[in-house]
Amino acid sequence: MNYPIGEYQCKLDAKGRLMISSDFQEQLGELLEQGFVIRPGLFSKCIELYTMNDWMETQRKLKGLSQFVKSNVDLMRKYNAGARMVKLDSSKRLQIPKYLIDEVGLAKDVVINSLPGYMEIWDKDAYKTQLGQLDQESLEKLLEEKLGGINL
Repeated sequence: MNYPIGEYQCKLDAKGRLMISSDFQEQLGELLEQGFVIRPGLFSKCIELYTMNDWMETQRKLKGLSQFVKSNVDLMRKYNAGARMVKLDSSKRLQIPKYLIDEVGLAKDVVINSLPGYMEIWDKDAYKTQLGQLDQESLEKLLEEKLGGINL
C-alpha cells in the first residue's frame, strides 16, 4: 500500500472525532471505505493507524509464529493490546477512543504522519518535540549508515 505523502494537520473535537483533511482523504481513495485499525504506538506516545489490508498482513505474520512458544504468545498479546477497528463516519471523521486519547495525550491540534508501513497520529506539540530530537548532523549520519550503500 502506498500511504499518503507527508504530514497532515487535523483537529480533534471534544468527542474524540478526528477531522480528516480532504487532501489526505483523496490520497487514500477507496481505502477509506475499508476502515482502519488503530493501536497505541510501539515506540512513541502516538497512535498507529493501519489500513485493514496492512493490519491483516501483520496478523498473518504473527500467525506464522508458533503458539506453543511462550515468547511468541507474549509478543502477539502485547502487539494486539489496545487495537481497535475504526471507520470514518459520514462526515469523514475518525472516532478515537477516549482511552487512546488519554494514553498518548492528544489535544485539539493533531498531526497525522505517514511512514512506509503505517501512519501515526500525534499530538501536534509532542510531534514537534519528537522531530526535534534528531538534529541535522545525526540525520545525515543515519541516512548514510542506513541508506548509503543502497543503489536505487
